Amino acid sequence: MSAKVVVACGVGVATSEMVATKLRKLLAGEGVDAQVVAVPAGELGEALKDAAAFVPVVAVEEPYDVPTFDGAAFLTGEGLDETLEKLVAELKA
Repeated sequence: MSAKVVVACGVGVATSEMVATKLRKLLAGEGVDAQVVAVPAGELGEALKDAAAFVPVVAVEEPYDVPTFDGAAFLTGEGLDETLEKLVAELKA
């Protein structure tokens, strides 16, 4: 069964979809079977119910009980390797 990874930005279209696409490729390259979905921040409550990981691209105001990883790393490349390594470890655990 694939792990669900939720990527969120303000409206869930451009930025989060770009990061989600990049994550799909990176995770596949690491041998991780994951369902990566892009959602608007307003739909997080429902989207995170069965998520294994959360990758916000924007600041979120309320805390969620889901392992969270820095989405900016996948957008800018800064800290990418370290963040990807942590995400992969979480999804394989």
